[in-house]
Amino acid sequence: MRRKDREVTDYGKISEVIAASHCCRLGFYEEGEVYIVPMNFGYAEEDGKRIFYFHSAKEGRKLDLISRTHTAGFELDTNYRLHEGETACQYSAGFLSIIGTGHVDFVEAEEEKKTALRAIMLHNTGKEEWEFSDSMLDAVRVFKMEVVKISCKEHL
Repeated sequence: MRRKDREVTDYGKISEVIAASHCCRLGFYEEGEVYIVPMNFGYAEEDGKRIFYFHSAKEGRKLDLISRTHTAGFELDTNYRLHEGETACQYSAGFLSIIGTGHVDFVEAEEEKKTALRAIMLHNTGKEEWEFSDSMLDAVRVFKMEVVKISCKEHL
């Protein structure tokens, strides 16, 4: 990171930024093209690993790319605010952001799928007790991303 004075390295602070974010943008690269898709998500920390959970339709470009590459870049941000200035060059922005890369795999086992969907619902609703019928589980494709590399930046 070029601006080391803005780098956040504290594990807990990074977890707080993730918790405060509501959209994770996944970026896939294949054959000279980048495909970026905004996703809602769930999050867990297991044995010191950061894991993001996602759900989607059962087919589409994103799933094709996951099947072929099993790798994604990601970005989250929160707390954006414009700092006004007297001239155009004096304007700036405050924010907290995270970027990184991860290994992506599909979640196939029923119990892990339920765990993933509960994590997504917890992150988005604050509620933990959710049940999922077989038809609900069959209607979606669930995948997870284990974070390989992460960096966080804060500009107040």
